[in-house]
Amino acid sequence: MTRSVLRGLRAVALTGTLVLAAGAAFAADPIKLGVLEDQSGDFAAATIGKVHAIQLATEEINKAGGIAGRPIELVTYDTQSDNTRYQEFMRRVLQRDKVDVVFAGFSSASREAYRPIVDQFNGFAFYNNQYEGGVCDGHMIVTGAVPEQQFSTLIPYMMEKYGKNVYTLAADYNFGQISAEWVRKIVKENGGKMAGEEFIPLGVSQFSQSIQNIQKAKPDFVVTLLVGTAQASYYEQAASANVNLPMASSVNVGQGYEHKRFKPPSLKDMYVTTNYIEEIDSPTSKAFFAKFKAKFPSEPYVNQEAENSYLAVYLYKQMVERAKSTKREDIRKVIAAGDVCMDAPEGKVCIDPKSQHMSHTIYLAKVGADHSISFPKVWEDIKPYWLGDVGCDLTKKDPMAQYTPSNPPPKP
Repeated sequence: MTRSVLRGLRAVALTGTLVLAAGAAFAADPIKLGVLEDQSGDFAAATIGKVHAIQLATEEINKAGGIAGRPIELVTYDTQSDNTRYQEFMRRVLQRDKVDVVFAGFSSASREAYRPIVDQFNGFAFYNNQYEGGVCDGHMIVTGAVPEQQFSTLIPYMMEKYGKNVYTLAADYNFGQISAEWVRKIVKENGGKMAGEEFIPLGVSQFSQSIQNIQKAKPDFVVTLLVGTAQASYYEQAASANVNLPMASSVNVGQGYEHKRFKPPSLKDMYVTTNYIEEIDSPTSKAFFAKFKAKFPSEPYVNQEAENSYLAVYLYKQMVERAKSTKREDIRKVIAAGDVCMDAPEGKVCIDPKSQHMSHTIYLAKVGADHSISFPKVWEDIKPYWLGDVGCDLTKKDPMAQYTPSNPPPKP
């Protein structure tokens, strides 16, 4: 990230930003969209693209006449990878700025820090991030991929290709812990066993002991669920120690573009299930990438969270125009119809009315020794089925809760 880009980001970090197309004339009041994202701090490398994607979509929509003739106004705050700032700024955008909708959060810890505030003030928020799944909350729309889309494809593929002894190295907070639970569940269901499991505190950057543990356990592959700039240090350290094991992840490459940030062959034989990365070679992906780079030529990488955030603005536009309202209750009636869909850069996506999560095309990305990307397999139109299957149905009841395989919704 260049100094000039960071300076520019800091300049707008604590101010509301009105984004309108040059020459556009609007008589109606704007629709206010709050943007709470980490433009600085440990997660910034993966999240600045989300802010830029929202700006790109907003510019396009405003140039085309806005949402039902109303311009989008972005009210943007830098949450600085700090959960207390998420809470502070969520209260601010809902109570003082009176936004209509909020796009917020990278880490699951940040989401769970602000989600009770959204519920308390009857707000409406989009979480445009891959995560561990399980949030059943009518105040939330989730556009990121979830375990039944990523792990249910990735783990069986890796076990068939490399073997059934699995080691998990995960970030020690709710994302890593619940994701690791999903890995354990799927490994067991497929006749495998866990060779080991470790949880690493956020901010840790030294992995010598973990590397020794992995080498001693001799797994067939390692599931890496590491988050943030510090934890990404694992890859070069593992390569220097000649760990030389295949890796599987739901977050790496697709979020933090480690294959671009680190020298080859640090990420060699990393397999990632992602709904979008810039290397996807389809006409819709190429067109999205081209216009993204035209507006933000210094953008280091266009990741899955950027695509999620871009399409989320268009989905919100569709919902508001169909509801003829920005009220959450009216928009949820549109979602309940089950046909809120769009053709996104990754392919067609739809919002599931029971969970308010999104279907995805899932790409299996493999990192080569030279850090080039290939796609050995693609799964089209994978639904976010787990929540609905275990009893979450937001068309009937809103528990405003998060569930896991070991803590599913109570039976009626």
